[in-house]
Amino acid sequence: MHIITNKSAKYLNLDLKMRNQYYNMGRKLCGVAAFLFVLFNITQAQSLLIQKKEYSHADSLRGSLRDERTCYDVLYYELNIKIDTSSRSITGSNLIRYTALKDFNTLQLDLYDNMSIINITSNGEELKYYREANAVFVMFKNEQKRETKGEIVVNYYGKPTVAVRPPWDGGFTWTHDNNGNFWLGMSCEGMGASLWWPNKDYLGDEPDSMRVICTVPAGLMCVVNGSLERKRENADSTNTSTWFISYPINNYNISINVGDYVHFADIYTSVDGSKLALDYYVMRYNEEKARKQFQQVIPMLTCYEKYIGKYPFWNDGYALIETPYLGMEHQSGIAYGNRYKTGYAGMDFSRIGLDFDYIIIHESAHEWWGNSVSCKDIADMWIHESFATYTESIYVECMYDSAMAQKYINAKKPTVDNKAPIVGIYGVNEEGDGDMYNKGMLFLNTLRHVINNDAKWWATIKCMSDTTFKMKNIDYNDVVKYFNSKLDLELGGVFEQYLKHAAIPELEYSLSKKGGTYYFKYKWNADVKDFEMPVIVWNGKNNLRFNAITGWQTAEINLNKVSDFKINDELMYINVKKVSLDKNSKK
Repeated sequence: MHIITNKSAKYLNLDLKMRNQYYNMGRKLCGVAAFLFVLFNITQAQSLLIQKKEYSHADSLRGSLRDERTCYDVLYYELNIKIDTSSRSITGSNLIRYTALKDFNTLQLDLYDNMSIINITSNGEELKYYREANAVFVMFKNEQKRETKGEIVVNYYGKPTVAVRPPWDGGFTWTHDNNGNFWLGMSCEGMGASLWWPNKDYLGDEPDSMRVICTVPAGLMCVVNGSLERKRENADSTNTSTWFISYPINNYNISINVGDYVHFADIYTSVDGSKLALDYYVMRYNEEKARKQFQQVIPMLTCYEKYIGKYPFWNDGYALIETPYLGMEHQSGIAYGNRYKTGYAGMDFSRIGLDFDYIIIHESAHEWWGNSVSCKDIADMWIHESFATYTESIYVECMYDSAMAQKYINAKKPTVDNKAPIVGIYGVNEEGDGDMYNKGMLFLNTLRHVINNDAKWWATIKCMSDTTFKMKNIDYNDVVKYFNSKLDLELGGVFEQYLKHAAIPELEYSLSKKGGTYYFKYKWNADVKDFEMPVIVWNGKNNLRFNAITGWQTAEINLNKVSDFKINDELMYINVKKVSLDKNSKK
């Protein structure tokens, strides 16, 4: 969603050092209003502020591609659960269909060790298994042969992790609505789907489709991703609903929502004339507010279709589901908890006079970036969050203009720390720094101006989401290779500097005058060897472009007076360092 990255970052309980850090940042931004802007915008970043330095065996089991994981490909899950609201527990089973990618006798599943397994069966026979940390190793009596298909059923029960501060830390949110009715929401990005159901909890292996069967007490509605296939009333004062997801889906995107929901619907018409079902599930007492607030959806989908392609999960529909927490990008069933306010929980952190609902705009962007175009390893979660955050500015540009979008982007600069890379560490279930949101957006905006051809830029972005990587799992190298090939440029160094290093490039320059001519001397300071990227200079009339490298270069520049000169860092996210200025140039 926006929300989350690693939910374990508890932003509303920052330690003293962090509070002081953001207090000082707020002072630099001038006053209490700026401090609130920073704090709330950081809250939205929801990622770990500091990366782990040590990794456990459990981290490796969850994050690495061991033989027991690479030996099979998940085809289908059928999750059947019953929710006990009084004991706050679940009982269920998961049928897992797979294709063997090589011969094997043991495969790895994932399930938090606080959840109990009743048994694991295949073709009606119980299989032996053993548990290690949060991993489950299932042993077959007969070798599973390459290219054959199989299935197992895991029966289990337990009390899932309770989310202390959802959605920043994952788990179940057991609560009640304003009328005293039971209300349940769940979110698990970062902590993983295995906190509540057994699965191959690896982003790079999505099921081709999935069915979720949910039983809850009578009088409550269970809303899940995808399309509602059927609902029945049971003799034991419960009801069971069956939902089908017809597209590949990230495991963390599967979510159950239980409450006294009221449903209403709308229709979005694509430019090709096809109709998309829009379904809204909200608290009964909020229906009037929701009908008004959710009118933003159709204009948003129109903008997104224009710039990043047709809504990717057309057959499953688009849904907003009210939740007791702020929000999450659950595929085709987006969690909405912004309380029908503009901005981010009512805050205009963009400083542009925000008049739209941030959660709708950001979480919906994830349907393209994260849900359709997905990373393989959580270390590349920046692919989800950087592109989704940049898509906020696409919405602003579409609804307003490019100048307003640029203002929206630049408002995020004070919130970026540049303390750690936004690409995480592979193989240990570790995502990168929370800068992946706003720094990622600023990087993509910089890349747009490096390319300096909006027709190519928009074609590249749209093709990436709508064609090349649609419904695919990718990594950092795939993205770099795609941009280089699509644009016929060598952008690897630019990607590496912004994404794999903490610091942004620094332009060091001087301006001097000899006779009637001004001379611009410049170079990049960067971590990447032989870093090369254009710099944009304003001369009072026009933007001038100079290709800068890590060695000093000098160019004549047409200026009437020194005060006309400016490094245009409004269009690029860089640091600027002036090292000297000839005294005669002050005249």
